[in-house]
Order: sequence, then structure tokens, then C-alpha cells
Amino acid sequence: MLQALFEHDVRPDLVVGTSVGAINGALIAADPTPRAVDHLRAVWEELASQRIFAGSVLARVGTLMRTRTHLHPREPLRDLLMAHLPVQTFAELRVPFQCVAASIERAAERWFTDGALVDAVLASCAVPGLLPAVEIGGEHYVDGGLVHSIPVGRAVALGAGTIYVLHVGRIDRPLRPPTRPWEVALVAFEIARRHRFAADLAALPPGVTVHVLPSGNPSPPGAGNLRYRDFSGVADRIDRAHAAAGAYLDRSGAASDGAT
Repeated sequence: MLQALFEHDVRPDLVVGTSVGAINGALIAADPTPRAVDHLRAVWEELASQRIFAGSVLARVGTLMRTRTHLHPREPLRDLLMAHLPVQTFAELRVPFQCVAASIERAAERWFTDGALVDAVLASCAVPGLLPAVEIGGEHYVDGGLVHSIPVGRAVALGAGTIYVLHVGRIDRPLRPPTRPWEVALVAFEIARRHRFAADLAALPPGVTVHVLPSGNPSPPGAGNLRYRDFSGVADRIDRAHAAAGAYLDRSGAASDGAT
């Protein structure tokens, strides 16, 4: 999607991100140029090769028994971010960037806007049960998707007039009623994840335009979302999203709206 935007001369002047979008968003904000596309491809190839979620079943069970809260340590992901982010603080980024995490103590969202960048990104993508909560300033944070999965409302509040949603799920595909036992929980999760996004879209002020770029995947969310350790399809998903987003921008003329 990012590559398609650059090919249509759309450049970001504000980036907001949640969860894995915080990783992608921080890298884009650090280098808001077409070079970021190749950089992000390299990061995701490294994620696959280094196996951030590596470990045998016994190793993961051992981590869970030792920590009682999560299956994987955060250090491999921290090392990856330290290696690829060219800056260490929000102030050093080339365009404004914010990411959100969920405070355990306050049961509320917190938007990170300054200070240490890597800690904020780690907090935003600390998936409960998979990665440990991140302590910042005496407070513990987990994945921002729990409180603000697709932060269109935040972008609006910050003054964005044209918003491009680069999502990693399938929010461009409508849900359908479950027909199998395991689909009940998946559909319920998707409703919980999407409802604030739907409310944000319904409450857009006059003059604000939102473009939800297509992922190129014709299927609604399914059990494949549970295979979080399988990176084998990343390259194909990138290529399909590039083609679908490019076709959308050609068809809709969205690139003429300007950058945000």
C-alpha cells in the first residue's frame, strides 16, 4: 500500500499507528520517502528469518511457566527495532508520529508522542499472552489494538484532512455470520476490533476524507489469523496489496486529494 501511495505522489505529513502499525509507522516517519518501502520489506524478511516468535513448543511452554504471562521474550523484537530505526526519539523523526498502547492500571489508551521511540513501539505491539507488558513510568502497557485498532479519530483530532488507512487485517472485507464453532470467537474479535473504527467513520467532520486501501485479499478474516508465527505468505500479501491499492488509487483518483 505504501509503495502504491509513493507511486501516486502521495507523501505523509503525519503518521499514527497501532500495534504492528506502530512498527511500520515509526519506520515511515523516520524516512518518509520511497526508500522506506525497501526498508520495510527488509524488516519483514528479517522478521521471517530471525523468527521473532521462534522456539519449540517446549521452549514456549517453558517461557510461559517461567513468566506466567507470555510465550515469547521481547528482546528479539527490541533488537530488530534498534537495528533498523535510524533514530531513538520521537523528536528526531522527519514527520510527526504517534502510537497508542493500552494502560493496564488505568484501562485506558495512552498516546506516545515524545521520548524514547523503541519503548513506545514495543508497548504498542505487546500482544497479550504473546509478548510481555512494557513498563514505562511505573505503568504497564499492552497492545494498542485493544483500545484503538484503527486510529482514524486520532488523525482527525490532529488536524488531518485526507487520511489513508494502511491496515494489516481485512477491514475492507465485510464480516459474515459464523457457521463453525471456531468462527464465533473470530467474528466476535473482529466486531470488537472494528466498532470504534466504524464509529470514527460515521463521525467524520465535513471536509475530511478517508481512503481505506484494499489489502488484495478477497476472503473475510478466518482461522489463518491465528497462525501468527507463519511468515511464509508475507511477500505474496505485500505484492497483492500493492496491486490492489494501486488499482484503487487509479480508479478513485484518491491521490489527487493530497498527502496526509
